[in-house]
Amino acid sequence: MSNARKPGTGASNKRRKELAAAKLERQTARRAERAARHRRNQRIGWTIAALVAVGAIAVVLLWPRSTGSDVAEPSASPSASASPSATADIGCDPAPTPPAEPASWDSAPESSLKKKTDYTLTLDTNCGSIVIETDAADAPETVNSMLWLAEQGYFDSTLCHRVTTEGIYVLQCGDPTATGSGGPGYTVPDENLPAEGSANYPAGTVAMANAGPGTSGSQFFIVYEDTSLPASYTIWGTVASGLDVVQRVAGAGVAGGGTDGSPAAPIGIVSATVEPPLG
Repeated sequence: MSNARKPGTGASNKRRKELAAAKLERQTARRAERAARHRRNQRIGWTIAALVAVGAIAVVLLWPRSTGSDVAEPSASPSASASPSATADIGCDPAPTPPAEPASWDSAPESSLKKKTDYTLTLDTNCGSIVIETDAADAPETVNSMLWLAEQGYFDSTLCHRVTTEGIYVLQCGDPTATGSGGPGYTVPDENLPAEGSANYPAGTVAMANAGPGTSGSQFFIVYEDTSLPASYTIWGTVASGLDVVQRVAGAGVAGGGTDGSPAAPIGIVSATVEPPLG
């Protein structure tokens, strides 16, 4: 019998098996690495998605609450990126300078509203007059507070510190500090909240900004285009005339670009007048 080795046997066959085993080990390692990388990517994707979702919820829940993080940096004058020329371009005078030391009170005023009386609040701004018909019947504490503040001169020479031009369409005013964190030192309860739903804050609505339930102070927003918001903001009036003033300012955009921040064309309340005067 011949002692010649047959193909695939002996030392050569053993080497092929070793090479095949090594190849399988490398393939298994690569598959494990790909699987691990896939799991890492999934975790990263889930984390990003979660952060985006939380951020979106925060925007909905916090806006237009009066928090410094939502608005322009504190200053005693319009934002440096706001443009006086933009103000002139839309037919406005220079904006007023906010007071250095805004007034503050320990508690809300007692009611001075006369029964069966329709009150209007006229905001004379550097861009024109905005006349608000108040809803004292459905939001008596809010209306009483806002009219009382107006009669104290609290809104005089104050800036509207925020405009939004995408998703929600409002101009926010009523903070003498122009920072988005100022207030009169007291709060009033929520009143006259709308139903949840689409366009539940229609164009012309005047409502209170807040930092959560029961925290309305002096900041308010004027809706210049139908807007959907959580039903969390007291509606206390409707613009009877001058909505075009707000629309012109919004049309000039946000200072520095973007869709939420200080108006590119600075606007402020020169004086606020109540008719008829409180009793």
